[in-house]
Amino acid sequence: MNKPFNVPVEDLERAVTYPTEAFLSRDYLEAEKHLLWPHVWQMAERIEDIPDVGDWFTYNVADDSIIILRVAPGDGAEALRAFHNVCPHRGRQLVNTPDGVHSVRGKGRRNFVCGFHGWTYDTSGANSYILDPQDWGGALNPECTSLTPVKLGVWGGWIFVNMDLAAEPLEAFLGDAGRILSHFALDKMRYKWRKWTVYPCNWKTGLEAFMEPYHVAGTHTQLLAYGDYYAYSKAYGMHGVSGFDQRNPEFQMSQSSSVTRAGKGDDPRRSTYELIRENYETLANAASTETLVNAASRLVDELPEGTPASEIIAHWMASARRDDAARGVIWPEIPPEIMAEAGLAWHVFPNMSVLHGITFALCYRARPFGDDPDQCIFESYAIERYPEGEEPVTEWEQSEPTAENWGSVLAQDFSNMQWVQKGMKSHGFRGPLPNPHQERKITNFHRNLANFMGRGAVSLLDPAKR
Repeated sequence: MNKPFNVPVEDLERAVTYPTEAFLSRDYLEAEKHLLWPHVWQMAERIEDIPDVGDWFTYNVADDSIIILRVAPGDGAEALRAFHNVCPHRGRQLVNTPDGVHSVRGKGRRNFVCGFHGWTYDTSGANSYILDPQDWGGALNPECTSLTPVKLGVWGGWIFVNMDLAAEPLEAFLGDAGRILSHFALDKMRYKWRKWTVYPCNWKTGLEAFMEPYHVAGTHTQLLAYGDYYAYSKAYGMHGVSGFDQRNPEFQMSQSSSVTRAGKGDDPRRSTYELIRENYETLANAASTETLVNAASRLVDELPEGTPASEIIAHWMASARRDDAARGVIWPEIPPEIMAEAGLAWHVFPNMSVLHGITFALCYRARPFGDDPDQCIFESYAIERYPEGEEPVTEWEQSEPTAENWGSVLAQDFSNMQWVQKGMKSHGFRGPLPNPHQERKITNFHRNLANFMGRGAVSLLDPAKR
């Protein structure tokens, strides 16, 4: 494939633009089925979803369906198998995946039997039964009658799949994103809640609504009373990170780029509590934890007025760490330089977003839905660190995108996504004008996407041509 002429990554610091075809074109959506999804690592599910040998589920993207199956105990990729959900005889799906179904799953699987002619496959993917094999006159062999394997990896408690068997290892693909986020021991977290919906926008439109805090001042105006939301955004190879920034670098500190940061106002003891409480309650009890909120509520009693913000954050974190340890939740040790680099939230190419903390993460994923570029499957879920044996039991829940179901902040984000999708179709829209400092995660996403798709290059903005 010929790569389009993209600007160098360092030019993402300048004003750039990119075409809207990726959001609007049915032809582009069809091309993604061949050029993107079969050749990139994708998060399928978390490994705790299939705890027992014989547990399985399907992961569906575009026209492809993949079966992921546990074949042995353990938390590594060697305990799992992944195959295309298709019988090699006549192409029938082994597991039916009706439109509108998020995934299909089950337990105790010993084999897969095709419902058309009864061809049967064991848990290694090998064919174990063919009706009348002699009729082929010796032309059949294990290679052509076995299930087609899918490459599989495990990182951070997530199961990733790649349909391209020649793809680079998952760890190499994750690069610096994996290096930095590995310090947060995300594999030790468990689901708090998880929801999905079919939403009327392209999967990229949905995902990009959560890839920068630049929109807070226009969308989440209630949050401005508690904190400043100036942000930075950086490219890390295939991936990108954003975090809260300071217009004046003198006020920067290692913790201030994350969601656990000091609030604004004359008394940061009070405003820090107000900020974290507001974030927690309006994000469906996610993007923080009850322990962190409770520890912040005591700051005004435990620290004297006039305590510097950096000392407030240090005291707050130490207090919450002790509270969690007392209930059996042990925090990972994260070096200050990693905290400074980790930021607020990561985009993992192509379709995963992780807003992370030391003891929690709020995650998003979007995928195409059918053949309509104006629809997607949009998912959000919260994971958290729990005492052993006290993890909640959760299932994927299909929920209408309302404040009652998702929290008021996510509902505000939903209130944009559909109308961005519509607005980009306007003849009056000349193309995106992303913020070079605060939305670089998005331009880096399109830069990498263009390399897969062979079109849609990111280019320097030329005001004279607009």
